Amino acid sequence: MTRLWWVRHGPTHAKSFAGWRDIPADLSDTAALIRLNAHLPQGALLISSDLIRATATADALALGRTRLSHDPALREFHFGEWDGLTFTEVSARWPELSRQYWEEPGHIAPPGGESWCTAETRIHAAVDALIAAYPGSDIVVVAHFGTILTQYQRAAGLNPYDALAQPIDNLSVTCLTLGDGWSVDHVNHKP
Repeated sequence: MTRLWWVRHGPTHAKSFAGWRDIPADLSDTAALIRLNAHLPQGALLISSDLIRATATADALALGRTRLSHDPALREFHFGEWDGLTFTEVSARWPELSRQYWEEPGHIAPPGGESWCTAETRIHAAVDALIAAYPGSDIVVVAHFGTILTQYQRAAGLNPYDALAQPIDNLSVTCLTLGDGWSVDHVNHKP
């Protein structure tokens, strides 16, 4: 069995879309990081997206774990022209498209960005390669809201719309196991 311990990066406090925009995480809650570190398996492999909010969070969890190279394929969804805008600004500029993006996730994409299905394909390929390279391992993956949701969707057998209903909080853990098939051990767990 391979177990993936998905950790959402520390909070950014951004009030706007933060897809591929490289903004830092606030890692000042050392008590939360200590609890998170204690919850995650020691000796596990550790990988993250290449965005600074994920790499810094992973660095805070690196003691006792084997750090793998950052992987840009584990990035958040690419929001294109929406990145850096608030939800209100996006809905005002693209009222129909923004509504469809959330109500019909799948093939709807922001201008210059990627759809759920495009992001999902990118992320699945990265995860499949990781599992193939390290079968039977515990792997801590520090990533983003959308990235984690695509893998939760996969393990739980959900459609994108239903997966979007699941909260994924900062510094939470979603543990997914691949044995004979996928299973969800826990989702959005706050140690």
